[in-house]
Amino acid sequence: MTRMIERWFPCAEVSDACSESWGSGNTESSLWVWFAKRPVAQAKAAVLTSLLPWPDDEAEQRTMQELVRKALKGHNEGASEIQAILEREYGRRPRVLDPFSGRAMIPLEAGRLQTEAFGIDYSPFAALGGSLLSELAFRDWSAEPALPFEAAGGPVTLEGDIADRIVADVEEFLGEVGRRFRDSMDEFFPKRAGRYPWGYVWASTLPCQECGRRFPLVGELELRRPRPKKGDEGQSFRIHADPDTGICEAIVHDGPPTGTPTRVQAGKSKYSADGRVAVCPFCDHVHSKAVHTRLSAERLREDMLLIAADIDEEDGTKVFRPPTEEEISAAKHAAEALQHEAPFNLMPARPDELIAPGNTRTIQSVNYGDRTYGDLCEDRQNLGLVRLARAINDATEECLKVGVSTEYARALAGYATAAMMRKIRRSTRGARLQKAGGAQVGDIFVNQSAVSFSYDWFESGLSAGPGSWESLSKQTVTALRNIRQRSLAYPATIQRGSATALPFRPNWMDAVVTDPPYDDMIDYSDSSDLFFVWAKRAMSTADFMLSVTTHPGGVQDKEDEIIVKRGGGPAGDHRTREHYDSSIARAFTEARRVVADDGVVTIVFGHGDLEVWHRLLSAISAAGLILTGSWPAKTEAGGASATAANIVTTLTMACRPAPADRSEGRLAAVEAQVKAEVKKRVELWDRSGLAHTDMLMASAGPAMEVTGRYSQILDVTGNVVGLERFLIVARKAVQEAADIKVVSLPLDSFDARTRFALWWVRLYGRQVAPKSELRWEVFAGDLDMADVKNLLHQGEKGCRFLSSKEFKATITRDSSVIDVAFAMAKAWPDGLDAVAEVLVEANRENDDEYLWSAINYLATRLPEGEADVAAWNGLQRSRRGVDVAARNIADAQIRISHETAAKEVHPTLF
Repeated sequence: MTRMIERWFPCAEVSDACSESWGSGNTESSLWVWFAKRPVAQAKAAVLTSLLPWPDDEAEQRTMQELVRKALKGHNEGASEIQAILEREYGRRPRVLDPFSGRAMIPLEAGRLQTEAFGIDYSPFAALGGSLLSELAFRDWSAEPALPFEAAGGPVTLEGDIADRIVADVEEFLGEVGRRFRDSMDEFFPKRAGRYPWGYVWASTLPCQECGRRFPLVGELELRRPRPKKGDEGQSFRIHADPDTGICEAIVHDGPPTGTPTRVQAGKSKYSADGRVAVCPFCDHVHSKAVHTRLSAERLREDMLLIAADIDEEDGTKVFRPPTEEEISAAKHAAEALQHEAPFNLMPARPDELIAPGNTRTIQSVNYGDRTYGDLCEDRQNLGLVRLARAINDATEECLKVGVSTEYARALAGYATAAMMRKIRRSTRGARLQKAGGAQVGDIFVNQSAVSFSYDWFESGLSAGPGSWESLSKQTVTALRNIRQRSLAYPATIQRGSATALPFRPNWMDAVVTDPPYDDMIDYSDSSDLFFVWAKRAMSTADFMLSVTTHPGGVQDKEDEIIVKRGGGPAGDHRTREHYDSSIARAFTEARRVVADDGVVTIVFGHGDLEVWHRLLSAISAAGLILTGSWPAKTEAGGASATAANIVTTLTMACRPAPADRSEGRLAAVEAQVKAEVKKRVELWDRSGLAHTDMLMASAGPAMEVTGRYSQILDVTGNVVGLERFLIVARKAVQEAADIKVVSLPLDSFDARTRFALWWVRLYGRQVAPKSELRWEVFAGDLDMADVKNLLHQGEKGCRFLSSKEFKATITRDSSVIDVAFAMAKAWPDGLDAVAEVLVEANRENDDEYLWSAINYLATRLPEGEADVAAWNGLQRSRRGVDVAARNIADAQIRISHETAAKEVHPTLF
């Protein structure tokens, strides 16, 4: 049976739906801390088109397409019609598997289609979150006894109300946990005027290497931005150090900062080798980054409570002040209490699980002396998380005592743990005070997966404001209610396991639909270990097996994790490219084994580096699969570069087992087929609203489809051609099919260097693009890196098109059009004569159509207001003046040349 995804996919509809509230997946992703959110609209479309048949009759095909389009207008649109078709085609609930289920978006959408859905993930933390989203939320819990907690009106009872039972019980359970947590921490957060503070600003102190006194390391002094319309000057603080007493304190004042931070930038930029230095406020001794990092790594850091913050009762403004002696004493008391906390089963209260050595890119505080996950929090933060985990366990124990089933107790504790995990995102030394929005607590993730560290941080209090347990509980209950109300799904089955060893018999699944890990984009287990060590404590009563691990450090197992460790990882880390490539191929082989003979393996993938696409193609080929359909869609907002975890465009690719009798292909014929296929797709992509940058990435799909038809591809000498060649061919085909005109001239008619530059401007303008794009664009243009020298600035974050100010090439009669255009813009501030000299040096006439077309193109494609754009526009307006000046210079050069020649012939006449 041909599946719909092999012939058609709703690219435009998915792109549109992913930006809508129902299709974005924001509600579903808010339930559990995990990475690389998959929009539910794409998950739904991938599952739906992987299961639905593709009729032979064209009228039936159009009817099926309209049904899918209808389904992508909301959660329940067309649901009954779709379910009837699936039941007719399969005679039962179709079976769908995601072997890399993560937070389980794909199993959730498969369950919403009333299929029998299965999810496997190697991370036990992800598997727990996936079960909360797609399994436990939809189980029938109506037979469970009432919870034992006394609410305001007595125990809550919901007589047989299946739809709302779990939502009401989760709300009650989280409320009970919150009461126990607040009572247990009350003594460590003194109230002022009967109200808990909003939170506290802390800083690490280090001993000065000159005077020996301790001082706090703070990088910013502004606390709250001014609001002129409300007459609010904002608030700041300064560090006051008294050399006589040795006392160092923070002085809070209204208005902008009046002092200097103790951590300041030494170099010209934050990326300079010098980094931030630490300056002692007692003696002004400067500690280089290397010195203060070494002192911190030697565990000489001590925590200092600097500032307290209240919430104004009238307008909710965050108001900062010095901490009271009682508050300072309470913080010290919390540190003492932490030492006496009882363990959770065999686990100490304060996490002692080791951070893997060399894991500095993911857990940044390793550079500053942190060795265990308990080190990531100051003592009162640790105590608060311990007491919160204790409250979850105690509430779970009481539920079990009144006859609540172990599975329901696991569900209730799981949702409480979900709220606790979101609290952790703003409960470590990496949680900074953010001034935007009237002062907020920042997230610990500096990108999708790197846990940040800071010498100064913010600790949330016990107030009912943002980040409080009350707020987090409400968010959890709201998310759960919305997920259930959107549509009642058939509960999925989610379990921990490996994609390379699936626990299913051959040919059992009707479709495998998965979104596998993207190479080195996210360190899933290393980034989630901080949450895992706390989750296994919170769930120690409800799910003791969560804490079972073979890892010697007590964290999640890594042995079979299929990623490339970012930055190469610590010495000896096995998660290399070779490990990833072989493991992902084994996973695809397993997917091929368990899928039905007439089923499909659908892979959702997105990456900015075509080398990764080449390796993915090789893995698919090694698994004995071939592509039978590939469809691009804009599924996410994207990150700052291709190394960010969010990818703007992803491909949804359908695969089938490769026929055993595939023939060999010939290079020229296969290249022609790739070009033809890409050109056909460009028309579709253009109608779907894909930008040319997205088309370049999407071109990998048809290239993979065409090459998959052959067992191998040979050149004229009989040598096997590497598959990466056809990825380059596909990118060239995109450019050719785009039929770019530079004014009225075809882009292909320009010299190669200029063609590269104008195409790059078309794609990126002044935006920074990943370095991988430079490499592949050079290859696609049949150029060498030397051919594009002085056209792009290459920095840490990627490549950027040069400005004329940065342009340094010497102009000669052999210079390319782009070089002359740059040189003319650079000369523009010096007047027409300077510009004309460039024309003369390049031996170009003022009526050179290619030169002025390129100048016009650059002026219209680059951002308005730029000096270069102003220069190129000015050149076009002054074209006649440039011509006159150039002719004058040329005539003068001719006269000088003639005079010189005459002197050589008749020296006595001069």
